[in-house]
Amino acid sequence: MSTTSRITAAALAAAAGMTALAGCGGSGSGDSADAKTVTLVSHDSFNASKSVLAAFEKESGYKVRVIRGGDAGEAVNKAILSKDNPQGDVFFGIDNTLLSRGLNAGLFTPYKAKGLDSVPAGLQLDKDGHRVTPLDYGDICVNYDRAYFTQHKLAPPQTFDDLLKPQYKGLLVTENPATSSPGLAFQLGTIATHGEASWPDYWRKLKANGVEVVNSWEQAYNERFSGSAAGKGKGDKPLVVSYASSPPAEVMGKKPALKEAPTGVATGTCFRQTEFGGLLRGAKNEKGGKALLDFLLSKTFQEDMPLQMFVNPARKDAKVPELFTRYGTAIDKPTTLAPETITKNRDQWIKQWSSLVLK
Repeated sequence: MSTTSRITAAALAAAAGMTALAGCGGSGSGDSADAKTVTLVSHDSFNASKSVLAAFEKESGYKVRVIRGGDAGEAVNKAILSKDNPQGDVFFGIDNTLLSRGLNAGLFTPYKAKGLDSVPAGLQLDKDGHRVTPLDYGDICVNYDRAYFTQHKLAPPQTFDDLLKPQYKGLLVTENPATSSPGLAFQLGTIATHGEASWPDYWRKLKANGVEVVNSWEQAYNERFSGSAAGKGKGDKPLVVSYASSPPAEVMGKKPALKEAPTGVATGTCFRQTEFGGLLRGAKNEKGGKALLDFLLSKTFQEDMPLQMFVNPARKDAKVPELFTRYGTAIDKPTTLAPETITKNRDQWIKQWSSLVLK
C-alpha cells in the first residue's frame, strides 16, 4: 500500500464537503493508561458523527481517542510493528485483503461482540476465532461517466471482458495495486474472474487496449475521470476504478435533487471489501475496548456509517440512508477471494502485474 488512503469512498465524502470528525483525537501516538479513555486506532478515512460518539461517551463513561495511521496497509503495518506495545485498544479498518496478515501476526485478542448474530455469515471471515468483528463492506467497481456515453451513443461496459473491447480503447484509468487499495482490489477482481493462471493474459490485453495507470484513487477519480464533480469534468477518461458508493457521493448535497447520479457502476467488475475491527492484544483498556467494539457494531453506529464513510453497514438490520437506495447500485454477485489466498499470493501477484503493465 502507499501514502494514498486505503480510500473507501470517505474520500468522496470529503470532496463533497463533509466535515471531518473533530474533537475526538487525531494522528499521533498515545496510550490508554487512563481507564476513562478508550483508544481507537484506524486509517485516515475513519469518520463518525460527533453526536454519535458523544452518545457512546455519555453512556459508557469512556472518552474516545482516535489515532489515524495513514492508509489501511500503513495502519495495519504500524499495528503489527507495535503489537508488543499497542498504540490503542481497538483497531478499525483491517480488510479482507490484509486480514490474514494481521491474524498471522497475532494482532488481536478474541472477543465476540454484541450484535454479531445480526451480521450475515458471509461477512464473518473469522467466525470460529472471533479475533475480528465485521463492521462494514463495500464494492470496488469500474464507474462510468453517463454524459460521455450518452453523447457518444455508446453503451457503457458492464464486465471485465467488456473492458477489452475496441470501443473502450483508451477510456479506462485504474490505480496501481502496489500503491492503492482500489487498484489492488481491481487486480484481485480480475484474478477471481479469470483464475490464477489466466489473469496475466487478461492484463496484457487490457494494456494493449490502452488502460492508464496512476498511483492513487485521488489521481484517478479527481484528476483523470471525466465524471468527477471534484475534478469539474477536466479529466478525459470516462471509465475509472472506484466504488459502488461513488454515485451517491456525487449527488450528496445537490439541490435540487437529481433524478439520477451523473455516474454509473459497471456491476460485473466489482470486488467486495469487508472491513473489520478487533481488540488489540495487550490493550491497556481491554474493558473499554470491548465496550467500544460493541458500540461499533451497534445499530446506532452502523446506521451512521454510510454517510460518514460511504460504506455499507455489516448489520443486516441497520437502515441504509435513502441516498444509497435511490442513487446507489446493489451488487448482487461481487467477486471475492479467500484472505488466505490473498496473503499467500499478494506480493507475488503485484510484482507480476508490475512487470506486465508498467514495463
